[in-house]
Amino acid sequence: MDLQTDHSRFFIISMAVISLSCTVLFYAGYWLGRTNNPANLGNVIGVVTERTRLTQLTSKTQIYLKRFSLYVGYLKARVIRLNEYGKRISALSKVEAKDFNFSSSPGIGGIERSTNAKITNKSLIQEISQLSAVLKDRELKLSMLENFLTYAKLKRSTFPEGRPVRKRDGWVKVTSTFGMRTHPISRRRVFHDGIDYAAKLGAPIYTVAAGIVTASGWRGGYGYTIDVFHGNGLVSRYAHNKKLLVKVGDKISKGQKIALLGSTGRSTGPHVHYEILKDGKPVSPLSFIWKSRAEN
Repeated sequence: MDLQTDHSRFFIISMAVISLSCTVLFYAGYWLGRTNNPANLGNVIGVVTERTRLTQLTSKTQIYLKRFSLYVGYLKARVIRLNEYGKRISALSKVEAKDFNFSSSPGIGGIERSTNAKITNKSLIQEISQLSAVLKDRELKLSMLENFLTYAKLKRSTFPEGRPVRKRDGWVKVTSTFGMRTHPISRRRVFHDGIDYAAKLGAPIYTVAAGIVTASGWRGGYGYTIDVFHGNGLVSRYAHNKKLLVKVGDKISKGQKIALLGSTGRSTGPHVHYEILKDGKPVSPLSFIWKSRAEN
């Protein structure tokens, strides 16, 4: 009885195991069949391929972003050098520091990151925006500084300074100064409107400032004379020349050779009569004569 019961239980259990195994095998074959389906297999391969491509693209993008970030860093270094140049030029030009402050920075900077950290588009765009603001600020300041220096150079070039003759061209001697003197020909006490520089015949005569020639020719007792207008009511005059090298209307630069020293007109010997006129009235050239190495 017990043997029969045990046999029946064994049979039932065996059938259940077999049925379960068949069920598992059936579903396993079903899923295996779906996977082995050419269409489904192609989809799986396509997804894997796209994921691989996306991973590669992400990696390349990070490489490019890092390279671009390094270039942004390079530009920042150039801006720092530009700031130093700007400060040095400002100092040499003796301009107001508050007007050309190359030390201030309109928002440049950013957080530090490790070399392995990912660079995001947002952070890079922010750095580029900050750098752009700095470059615009520096461009404006350098443009203003250029205009200032150009104006200063123009103003300096049109301001009379120095002497019309130079020692490097030969000997030079002051024979008469501005003010009252005894005239060398009439021997009467008269007012002398300029300074007389004696030098060798034919020595070069240089203009003391940039300007426009308003007179060039014979002028009575002055002999062959040149007048140069410098602006602001200032005119320089060079008289008793042997030969004139410029004509009316010529634009001349500071230090340009305009004549050859002579003794024309009412003169006792080779010299140049040098005058400065302010609004048509003679003023002492001594206030405009600055001795410099270039003249010596």
